[in-house]
Amino acid sequence: MKKNIIALLILLTLTTGVVFAQGSKESTTEGPKTYIMAANCEWPPLEFIDENGKITGFEMELLVELSTVTGYNFQPKNVAWDGIFAGLANGAYDGVASGVSVTEERKKALVFSDPILTVKQSIIVLEDNEVPPTSVNELKEKKVGVQIGTTGDILLQDSGVDITIMSYDSIALAIEDLINGNLDAVVLDSVVAGEYVITNKVFANKLKVSGTSDENLEPIAMCFKKENTELVAIVNKGLKQLQESGKMDELKAKWAIL
Repeated sequence: MKKNIIALLILLTLTTGVVFAQGSKESTTEGPKTYIMAANCEWPPLEFIDENGKITGFEMELLVELSTVTGYNFQPKNVAWDGIFAGLANGAYDGVASGVSVTEERKKALVFSDPILTVKQSIIVLEDNEVPPTSVNELKEKKVGVQIGTTGDILLQDSGVDITIMSYDSIALAIEDLINGNLDAVVLDSVVAGEYVITNKVFANKLKVSGTSDENLEPIAMCFKKENTELVAIVNKGLKQLQESGKMDELKAKWAIL
């Protein structure tokens, strides 16, 4: 995802000595222990602020379900993406639940939960496209839009297929050009594809997903400080329960996670 490109200096942030407020709150007579989970709420459908000013989205509802099955309170805290890992390192919160891609670089400094979803690359075309491309190879000699620097961009660049790649500052601009007939297809994260094809009323009945690539898969997980293994175990146990009960699939369907 786009977030893969940000926060490359994560190891440096762990060496800072900035002092933050304590993250978790101990159990009291009023209720169970609370764990504070940071989220940059600008990434629908994973986490965002709705029209009523409420934090919501797939990952935020997942925290609610984790609270139910574990008996602990997982409380989201909306923070800026810039510095989100520094805040974790210095105790401002207990974990990060914000569409974080699991990368080898991040594994050096963080510990991840089991993946909550896997992002693939989806191909979006116009709904009336009668012979749509179903794979990257079928994008040969076509004009395809991507958001610059994202996994979709990298996938097409490395494919070896003769594709005219059109790079945009945002995927929304690529979608607009597709709607206007200036592109044959758009390649983007499967999570975001659902937002445009299923959820977004502006594009209702205008777009469809014609294919999905199994290359450049990106597991998405919650992350924690390396030494916080007890909390990781709690989260993983809860995620397993939600998966086995079918609740995880129910949430993915609700938020159009493809």
